Parts: sequence; C-alpha cells; structure tokens
Amino acid sequence: MIDKIYEKLYKLSLKAYKMGEVPVAALVVRKGKIISSAINKRSYSHNPLDHAEIISIIKASKKLKDWRLSECDMYVTMYPCHMCLEVIKESRINKVYYLVQNKKNINLKTDIIKLDSIYSQKLVELLTNFFKKLR
Repeated sequence: MIDKIYEKLYKLSLKAYKMGEVPVAALVVRKGKIISSAINKRSYSHNPLDHAEIISIIKASKKLKDWRLSECDMYVTMYPCHMCLEVIKESRINKVYYLVQNKKNINLKTDIIKLDSIYSQKLVELLTNFFKKLR
C-alpha cells in the first residue's frame, strides 16, 4: 500500500510541475484506502487557498459527508505550510506523513490587531450561547 501512495504522490506532483504549479500533492487515506487526492492549483485558479492539502481535505469531507476526518491520515509530498497545518488540525486528521522538509521560512508580514467595541461582548455572548446549545 505504501508504495502505491508514494507512486501516486509522485505522479500527482509531476502533473502539478507540468502545469507550472509548485509540485506538491496530498492524499487523504482512511483505513488503507485513498479517499481523495489533490495537487497545488494556486497559480491555475488564482486562489491562495488552493494548496494540495486543503483541496484534498475538502474532497474527503464531501465524500465522507463530514468535516471531521479523525479516522483519516494525510500523505503529502512536502511538510505543510502554517495555513495547511491549521486546516489539517481543524479537520481532525489523525496523522500527517510527508516526504520532503519545507525549507522555506515564511515571514509573517501581516499585522494582526485586536479590536475592542461594544460588539466584542455581544459576539462573546453569541458564541457562548451557540456552544451551550451544542452541549
């Protein structure tokens, strides 16, 4: 099974490369079966969210009809970026296996500023009530 995964990752990465994309591919696997696969499509789609990991999570979630992928593992060609890692965590993926270390050092240049307003407390209450109803 693992050789099949390696081969699929390489073939998908080659496809991305030929399209002029960063040659990264990702697979979501559940109980030894490939549920979804994807390649980077940022340049093609002009969408900064179109990383292989995110696309494969979206496909797997649709196929399984659940955003929780806790019974799934991800196989990816390169260590995921910060954005993808957060989406992977949110989707509850169990384990991530990667083949190549990402040497790119991303320097966050965006300022993130906390705002205070009368709506801050209203939003806290809204969120609190929402989660109380769930439990």
